[in-house]
Amino acid sequence: MSKKPSKSLAHELDRYITPFRYDGSGKFHLKAHKTNEKGDLDKEKALAILDANKKRLIAFQEKLYAQDRWSLLIVFQAMDAGGKDSAIKAIFEGINPQGCEVHAFKAPSSKELDHDFLWRHVIALPERGHIGIFNRSHYEECLVTRVHPEILAKEKLPSKVVTKNIWKERFEDISAFERYLCRNGTLVLKFFLNVSKDEQRERFLDRLEDPAKQWKFSMDDIKERALWPRYQAVYQDIVRHTATPHAPWYVVPADHKWFARVVIGSVINAALEKLDLRFPRADKASLEEFEQVRKALEREEKRGNTKKSRKQPHAK
Repeated sequence: MSKKPSKSLAHELDRYITPFRYDGSGKFHLKAHKTNEKGDLDKEKALAILDANKKRLIAFQEKLYAQDRWSLLIVFQAMDAGGKDSAIKAIFEGINPQGCEVHAFKAPSSKELDHDFLWRHVIALPERGHIGIFNRSHYEECLVTRVHPEILAKEKLPSKVVTKNIWKERFEDISAFERYLCRNGTLVLKFFLNVSKDEQRERFLDRLEDPAKQWKFSMDDIKERALWPRYQAVYQDIVRHTATPHAPWYVVPADHKWFARVVIGSVINAALEKLDLRFPRADKASLEEFEQVRKALEREEKRGNTKKSRKQPHAK
């Protein structure tokens, strides 16, 4: 009897991927996406999946690095205390740091403001064989800059290009940028960690009470929290206008960090599986050369053993 074909990893993890994927087809309403979704999991089961996903990711990254053809760009966006930092730490634990870089984009410097809005993100892109993680990203230029229009003035754009269509144009520029990356072998995965306002309050309180977390808290977080409805509306607009089949958004329920990490890890592993990553195979000439080297090393070992035996003292 022939064996049944094994299910692909993407099929196995699909329940934690497809419900949260939006590629621009159909309508998108952020309020329709639950923040406290747990799927069919409890925390114990989720941690087991997270551990399995870590091991898979380590294996995929080794092949990605060795093959040196594809690169992976992972984008994280969220409200403050959405869980970006802790998700990155938990999911990428054990990854070879030689092939992975995390970039946390803060307010742009004066030098960065003297360039186009994508410049600082372009120079941080992962090279072939590498994973690049953007903790906040080029989407801040359509988010914070839109919620706080005064920031746009600091970019010193010519007045003629700052029109009522600027956000629509930036969406178009970003979509074209991501399409360009995909056409050049960079897989783009975008995650919006969708946390509720109530959960954000609980995490802020936790930061205030825990001395090990107080450094994370800023009064600016409270000022931005007051603008919650505005941020939610802008995020909805961003997802609607920049989700595409080649660079979809994953709207991740983030009230339960353990479930969010299951979703993120599952998406990344399933996407890497589709790349059919393999270790490079040596050609015939290389194999012949390897055989010569092997024989030379074996001869060297034999000579070494012979010399050692000659130096052995005679037994009395």
